[in-house]
Amino acid sequence: MIPAQPLRPLIIAPILLALGACVGSPGPVGNPAVPEPARAVALPAYLGTWYEYGRYEAPFQEGCEGVTAQYSLREDDKIKVVNSCYKGSLEGEFKQSTGKAKVVDGSDGAKLKVSFFGPFYGDYWVLDRGEPGTNGQYPWSIVGEPSGRYLWMLTREAKPSAELRAALEARVRELGYDWDLVRLTQQD
Repeated sequence: MIPAQPLRPLIIAPILLALGACVGSPGPVGNPAVPEPARAVALPAYLGTWYEYGRYEAPFQEGCEGVTAQYSLREDDKIKVVNSCYKGSLEGEFKQSTGKAKVVDGSDGAKLKVSFFGPFYGDYWVLDRGEPGTNGQYPWSIVGEPSGRYLWMLTREAKPSAELRAALEARVRELGYDWDLVRLTQQD
């Protein structure tokens, strides 16, 4: 009889390989020295609908246009995350993925752990954000994670003003990200 303990890696390895095949390989490192988040994040000001202005292309988001993210509070105090996009073009097939997030203790609300695949959680750092508007919501945020391979710029408007677009580019560069890797998202 073979003990259960040695079989555990044999069972887990195929699951991890399958997960990697579904998600794909991450892109290049666009920031070798990702900074800590610049400011605290109040969850009520972060909740709601965000439009993706631009990102580093990730395999799980390849070719997505019209990207939105909706954050809402769940009954268990975790955060419901609903990401949506149209594959290939704004007229493409609609795709949606629902996950959950939890705030990392001691991060002033600026670091989350997000999961779309069962027990597997990824880092989600709100590196910077705008001051809350009259509606109490942050008008923009820049999101990354420790590897420097992922980056998202989110706004509350599908088509941000030229002034906000320029400010986002400047801030992304200040944070140490390679702007040449940014892919701007088409929005309706």
